[in-house]
Amino acid sequence: MTDPLSYTRRHFLSSSAMGLGALGLSEIMQSAMAQTSGTGKVVGGLPGFPNFKPKAKRIIYLFQSGGPAAQDLYDHKPLLREKHGEPLPDSVRGGQRLTGMSANQSSLPMAGSVFNFSRHGKGGVEFSELLPHTASVADEICMIRTMWTEAINHDPAITFFQTGAQIAGRPSLGAWVSYGLGSMNENLPAFVVLITAGQGDQPLYARLWGNGFIDSRYQGVHFRSGKEAILYLNNPAGVTPVGRREMLDTLAKLNQEQYVHQLDPEIESRMAQYEMAYRMQTSVPDVTDFSKEPQNVLDMYGPDVRKPGTYAANCLMARRFAERGVRFIQLYHQGWDHHGDLPGNMRYTTSKTDQPTAALIKDLKRLGMLEDTLVVWGGEFGRTSYSQGKISKDNYGRDHHPRCFSLWMAGGGVKGGYTHGQTDPYGYNIADASGNAITPSKEVLTPGAVHVHDLQATILHLLGVDHTKLTYRYQGRDFRLTDVHGHVVPQILA
Repeated sequence: MTDPLSYTRRHFLSSSAMGLGALGLSEIMQSAMAQTSGTGKVVGGLPGFPNFKPKAKRIIYLFQSGGPAAQDLYDHKPLLREKHGEPLPDSVRGGQRLTGMSANQSSLPMAGSVFNFSRHGKGGVEFSELLPHTASVADEICMIRTMWTEAINHDPAITFFQTGAQIAGRPSLGAWVSYGLGSMNENLPAFVVLITAGQGDQPLYARLWGNGFIDSRYQGVHFRSGKEAILYLNNPAGVTPVGRREMLDTLAKLNQEQYVHQLDPEIESRMAQYEMAYRMQTSVPDVTDFSKEPQNVLDMYGPDVRKPGTYAANCLMARRFAERGVRFIQLYHQGWDHHGDLPGNMRYTTSKTDQPTAALIKDLKRLGMLEDTLVVWGGEFGRTSYSQGKISKDNYGRDHHPRCFSLWMAGGGVKGGYTHGQTDPYGYNIADASGNAITPSKEVLTPGAVHVHDLQATILHLLGVDHTKLTYRYQGRDFRLTDVHGHVVPQILA
């Protein structure tokens, strides 16, 4: 087995001439292409990135873990209500695979939504009665009805959305963005993660915001609720800021000596992370303090906003991070895995998420930030149009469904008040303009259909990045977020 440190030395020596030159060029390019957000120039990033003028400077990704049911939120299907309880026609299913949770059911009864729908905004987008606040920002929303994925279970599906691969180990979307574009605030991480506290449901893992095989300095930094937003960030009792500074200076000298002998890039990464943690001792208390927020802004986010760790508090925190130049803000909210008692469970989940989500859009627009902030809202897959388990007139559940589901974006260069694509009358398949079911392909951009890699390519495009050029060589191969697939979806671009 090859000694990894020997490999690192050989790799460094073989590429040092080019690498040192690239470092100098990087500084020149960063200075020339510096973007400002009230926090100074870009720190880090790759030479030549962004590849073209970006429409968005930052992303707030509101990931709804568990798989929200579009049929009860955004994709109104009167036919399902008309045929409630009748078996789903085999011709509609078309032999698509089912999960083990409903594959052995004697029948697959269609489940019409118990919720009423109405049209909103200039585009007339239909929203469920569960989403009155989101409906109020309909003209800002670009609704994609025809997302599709290859994974049918939670873990591979979430991993696919977050890393571009169903198998764990790849860099996350936020890590790729941080690696390619750098930071807009040297006193805060380029990539931060917020998770709604106290939610059960499907587990979330740190690898979902991890760095994979690229440098560890690009991983997401998890901000928690409670007294310590970042674990071990505060000085222990008896340690003064002066003492901490002296300790870090001494540690830096020791790490530098170790680096000279071993040429291990992770040593430099540790040094950079120590310094970032020191600067965050001042910057984090400022960003997490809501005391100076106007009362009308707090009211806009709803009654939970003053409770640390709630979805409402995290939405406001996301705006404050964005305001301070954080490049990628990832929110996770669990609670959408509604296999049974969907009406009751969904009423509860939307009561916690609808108002803060809309408030975030309004708040960004109020501050003039929505035009260059891309907001993404969606889960890892959709839900079936048939009921899992028992069904009654006003109760049902929905199983996992990867073939078609809804996701929306706002701001940051996408069309507001626009709906992309459509599903068939049963809400089970992506449909063409005539309403007939089509089979999408990830090899080409199927008209109307949006594969996970297509979404990722489009997000990077809005940030000024050609997804085919943002690569990292690992084990002899150039990897990228979109693997060997992915197509920008031009129809949703403003």
